[in-house]
Amino acid sequence: MNIPFLDNWRKRHGGEDATSLASVVDGDPEGVAELLSECELLRVRAGQNGLELDDSPASLEALDQLPPRWRDDPEELPWLGNDAGLYLGTVIVRTVPGAVWHIWPGGHPVVRLVSGREIQVVESGLDWAATGAPELSQVYAEAAEA
Repeated sequence: MNIPFLDNWRKRHGGEDATSLASVVDGDPEGVAELLSECELLRVRAGQNGLELDDSPASLEALDQLPPRWRDDPEELPWLGNDAGLYLGTVIVRTVPGAVWHIWPGGHPVVRLVSGREIQVVESGLDWAATGAPELSQVYAEAAEA
């Protein structure tokens, strides 16, 4: 996958011209969206359950219905939760008008709505993976209402 902003950031990171990931993201929002939408582990686990993730709100509802077998693996749980949060953010950014990815200065991705409200999708994904709440479809519905 060719993501120019990431290569540029790597070249500059740590040097005299070092720049924050957050500022590089502003220069290539499509590249960031592509990078954050990969969610490889989540997509593999969903596929093993016969679910194809198509970046739609309906796919979030289907994820909410999966048996949470990942909870049996404490090493996989945080990775899957992180992917679930990034996938949630991907669906919001692709389907809620005006929603965009925003990277905090520390490198933490959030989704910013037109209203200015920021949704901490990674935390929502981690909570969902660990406990099942909030449901991903519920977080999406709240974002879509705003």
